[in-house]
Parts: sequence; structure tokens; C-alpha cells
Amino acid sequence: MTQKSKIWLSSPHMGGNEQTYINEAFAENWIAPLGPNVNAFEAQLEDYLTPKSYIATLSSGTAALHLALVQLGVTHGDEVLCQSFTFSASANPIIYQGAKPIFIDSEEQTWNMCPYHLEQAIKHRLEHYKKPKAIIAVHLYGMPYQVEKIHAIAEAYDIPVIEDAAEALGSTYKKQSCGTFGKFAALSFNGNKIITTSGGGALVCKTLESKLETVKYATQSRDDAPHYQHSQLGFNYRMSNICAGIGRGQMEVLDHHIAFRRQMHDFYKELFKNTDGVKVFEEPNGDYFSNHWLSAIIVNPEIAGFTREELRLKLLEENIESRPLWKPMHLQPYFKEALFFGNSVAETLFDQGLCLPSGSNLTDLDRERISNQIKLFLK
Repeated sequence: MTQKSKIWLSSPHMGGNEQTYINEAFAENWIAPLGPNVNAFEAQLEDYLTPKSYIATLSSGTAALHLALVQLGVTHGDEVLCQSFTFSASANPIIYQGAKPIFIDSEEQTWNMCPYHLEQAIKHRLEHYKKPKAIIAVHLYGMPYQVEKIHAIAEAYDIPVIEDAAEALGSTYKKQSCGTFGKFAALSFNGNKIITTSGGGALVCKTLESKLETVKYATQSRDDAPHYQHSQLGFNYRMSNICAGIGRGQMEVLDHHIAFRRQMHDFYKELFKNTDGVKVFEEPNGDYFSNHWLSAIIVNPEIAGFTREELRLKLLEENIESRPLWKPMHLQPYFKEALFFGNSVAETLFDQGLCLPSGSNLTDLDRERISNQIKLFLK
């Protein structure tokens, strides 16, 4: 029996003009981490975000987080508060700098950093004469975190916030773009994101000076001299002109991609509307606008009569990819010694949560296959 084509969780979706910009780069021999595509892609992103910010395009979202920590002076022995319920790329750059992550539990509304446990962690560290150097707050699956509460706490204790907006391009809180609230913010253009540059990311900066400093760090911190001279440690983190060409084409269809992702979220809301024990993840109120990068559900097995893992395996029988929610960082073997402040919200989300196919390029036939398999399972 021939296996059916795979329905991916979130696959790249080209808009049509990406190849044009790539061809221009080849024709003009701009095969380097600089060039007109890099400049144009950064300008598109700067114009897209509200309020206007300054963008430095980089090799990955991880690189962006790393350079944010570098510019905030995070170094060996420092402590950085980080959301536990996230992908490891949110926490790994803390280790790159020789610092220690302290993980914070989530709250149930947005699944993001819990303000109460954030403040408890800060107070605890201050009691031990250790003021945290930064806060990494994540807009998980495109859902804005509780912006006002998190930033009020950060301002009260004078601790800068780095937004991990890797999954949240196009999401807003009170009509302000995610990625524009913190001292810095990281964006990702990995192959599975809302838009992609194959691999890539960007650092969102408040000032032109910060952007220029980021670019310098990302190009091996070369000093302004006719010879190669380096007064600071640098990194090879700049985005190539070829990848930026893909990004230019993707920016032309970004709003369409967001609309398609939000339609997939509505599709799942309709699909599960009469299923007890299954809750589709959605915005708490009208202040939040999520790009719904990934649509996700929580399955309460005591009410639903099945587990999220049973549903995942049923979808897999039809060659439909789904995936458990992120395993919290404080449960990861590598971070087992790290401090954690919270209860069990992130753990419960991991145990009961499932991400469902959410791509902006899913077809009516794909949705029919997904719907039929889920309905068959629910029977």
C-alpha cells in the first residue's frame, strides 16, 4: 500500500518572488554577508514593526539572543531569568556567556512567563545578593506574554528584558508589535517559521547605535582600520545576501501567511468545539493578537477519555505530523541543576498539550484528511 503524502506541522511556504531576488544576487555577485538584499530585508522589517525599530539580520534567532546578552554585559557568573516553557534556543545563549539560567514557570492564560513567579525569583536572588542581569521572556507559539505585568516588574527592579519573539513576527499586544517592548528582541526565520530565509534571524534594537554595534559583533568585531584589527571578541553571525533575498520575497506575503495560520486556528476551534476535555489555545482577550504560528490544544484525559499521545499516534497513522508542546527547560537533563521558580503549569502543558499542523500552505485536501482522521479518532 502506497503511503499518503506527509502533512507537515509547519513547512516553508514560498511566495513567488524569492527566486528573483536570489537571481539578482548571483547576477551581481553579491554572494556575501552584505549587499542590497540584506539592506532591503532589514528595511522591510523595520517598516513592518510598530513602533519602528532597528533591525540587524543574523544567521539565526539564537545568534540574536546571544548578541543581546553580549551587549547587556552578561558574562561568567551572572544570572539570567528565562521562561522554562520554551525551546532550548531561548536558554542556550545564557550558557554561551558563562552565565546561569534561572527558569520561571508559565501562567495558564498565555502559557508564557508567570509574573508572580518572576518577581518571587527576583526577590529570592536579591536576598542572596545576586541581582539577575536580564530577563528572557518568550512570546510562545506567537502568543504575546503578559507585557504590562512583566515589564512593570522588570522596571521596578531595573532589569532589562530581552524578548524572544522568534515565533511571534506579526503578533501584537494592544496593537504594538511583539519584538518592540524589550531592550532587545530576537526574531527567527528558520524553515518552520511564519516566514523563512532557510535559516536566519534578526536582532531588534531600540537605536541605530545598537544596530551598528550588533552588526560589528556579528562580523567578527573588526575595527575601523585598513588592516584586520579586533579590540573585542567577535562572532560570525551575519546573514548572507542570498538568504536575505529569500526574506525579501517572504516579506511580500507575510500578512497572507499570518491570515492563513489564523484560519487554521479557527479550523481547529470548529473541529473541537463539541469535544469535552479539549481546549484550543487562543488569545485571553482583545488586547492580544497572535499570529498562531502553531495551533495547539490541551487534552484533559480525565474528561476527554483519551490522551494527547493517543491522538498524536492516530494522526501519525495517516502520515500527519503533530508534536507535543515544548518540554520545559527545568526538566531537561542538561539544565537539571538550574534553579526553578513555579508550580507545575509548564509541566502540565507539556503532559497534555499537542501542536497540530498549522502551515500557511495547507490545502483543502490536507484539512479534509486532518478533519477525517480526528473525527474518526473521536468516535
